Amino acid sequence: MSLETERWTPPDRGALFVVTGASGTGKTTLVTEALTRIPGVRFSVSGTTRPPRDGEQHGEDYEFLDRPTFDSKVAAGEFLEWAEVYGNCYGTFKAPVEEALARGESILLDIDTQGAAQVRATMPEAVTIFVLPPDLDVLRSRLETRASDAPDVIEKRMREAQLQLSDCGAFDYLVVNDHLQSAHDQFQAILVTELRRTGRNPTLVARFSD
Repeated sequence: MSLETERWTPPDRGALFVVTGASGTGKTTLVTEALTRIPGVRFSVSGTTRPPRDGEQHGEDYEFLDRPTFDSKVAAGEFLEWAEVYGNCYGTFKAPVEEALARGESILLDIDTQGAAQVRATMPEAVTIFVLPPDLDVLRSRLETRASDAPDVIEKRMREAQLQLSDCGAFDYLVVNDHLQSAHDQFQAILVTELRRTGRNPTLVARFSD
């Protein structure tokens, strides 16, 4: 699916898309492609307490914060969701997301099931999408094919995957990544369908209702 930007009428209010999927399901591939295909959809810049990696820029890749600053923002309710992972904290800022949606831009968050639950509690209108493998055997095969993880790491990822997959029923949409092109089509169709909802497009409705 490819939309011509100059012919795309943006919605009056954008959508917040929350995408979740276990390691090996291919969600990052789907997200990256969608960002190049669907006009007006972008990532938000998250906050983190981890130090910048080579080439990363403050305000572009992440907002790099010290732990006391991060904790103060948590206490002030400035994050839609946040989590601590391996000693570093990551969070999605609430205000920039709300401002983008009001401008008609859409935000895509790639987060885990716990983060998705936090977003649903804060912004129930968020559109949640879970990327599934065809089955667990295929998922294991994909992880093993990477040849980058030791067997014990793969086992850990499989246990984590099974826990995440058990929450898929709480999501609005399911995308099964069996054949990649089909998965791209499914994923992008969901985004476009949501952006073309009548409630997001009162200006377009008014144009033909007068």
